[in-house]
Amino acid sequence: MTERRVAVVTGGTAGVGRAVVRELAGHGWDVAVLARGKAGLEGATEDASQLGARALGIETDVADSGQVRAAAARVEQELGPIELWVNDAFSGDLRYFWDIPEEEYRKITDVTYLGQVHGTRVALEYMRPRDRGVIVQIGSALAFRGIPLQSAYCGAKHAIKGFTDSVIAELKHVGSAVRVAQVQLPGVNTVQFDWNASEFDQHPQPVEPIFQPEVAARAVRFLAENPRRTMWVGFSTAYTILGSRLAPSFMDWYLARNVVDGQLSDDGGPRYGSNVFEPKDDDADHGAHGMFDDKAKSRDVWSWASMHRVALAGAAGAAVLGATLLGRRRR
Repeated sequence: MTERRVAVVTGGTAGVGRAVVRELAGHGWDVAVLARGKAGLEGATEDASQLGARALGIETDVADSGQVRAAAARVEQELGPIELWVNDAFSGDLRYFWDIPEEEYRKITDVTYLGQVHGTRVALEYMRPRDRGVIVQIGSALAFRGIPLQSAYCGAKHAIKGFTDSVIAELKHVGSAVRVAQVQLPGVNTVQFDWNASEFDQHPQPVEPIFQPEVAARAVRFLAENPRRTMWVGFSTAYTILGSRLAPSFMDWYLARNVVDGQLSDDGGPRYGSNVFEPKDDDADHGAHGMFDDKAKSRDVWSWASMHRVALAGAAGAAVLGATLLGRRRR
């Protein structure tokens, strides 16, 4: 029987993090979940247990490095050596920059950006001495292109990318075998849009096209088991990143014209209130999915092709070789 490995998932009680917990638990990983909400922690660990994993839920505010460090010590003691650390926890706001209170803006940044910094630092404290382990940073297409109404989130994701690039280079410099990977995501159907801070009458929604969190979770597990520097999920992530590089002024115009209304839905749905300062899954577990199941895609050709790029390249090479030989034979 293959020995199960130990993973830590921050923000693992809802959305992408919750889907990652399930994906890992179903494929040979024991999982520790770090988050604030009691009911969400109970639900996530129950999911993992039902899939045959040992599971540990620890109430943790990732904005507090001391809490993250204490949680990691418990994981090492109760589950064993940490082989994988997934930084997913974040909070958000859907308002114009000038309407967001400074205290709230700071807290979003502390959770979304410094939460990943703290998680990475603590993970490296265990992984570097053992010279093994993988850290996966949950990023976004919005790490490359800021959009209206999400300045705090976009700023944090940009910071995460820059920070992670630096750490990757430093690990290479010292010859460490620890790997750090980034997965850049599109709009995802998560419960976050039910507890985003927002003053709009319409319900917040992800920018379309929308994907189910399980699509992201499969990419995370792939990176955990086949670490590479970065991976994009969704054609929309690709054209957002490439469009920002090639035509930034056009992207400014397009986003200003389309993306404010594109993040607001007239469909009624749950509104739990902002989770910036306190969890909204403390008394009730809200699971992984948001309210947009009817719009969300459960498959993604782009990330599938990325996961199978070696085989696809081999097939393409064989096709070219075959065509070349056939042409020579005809001549």
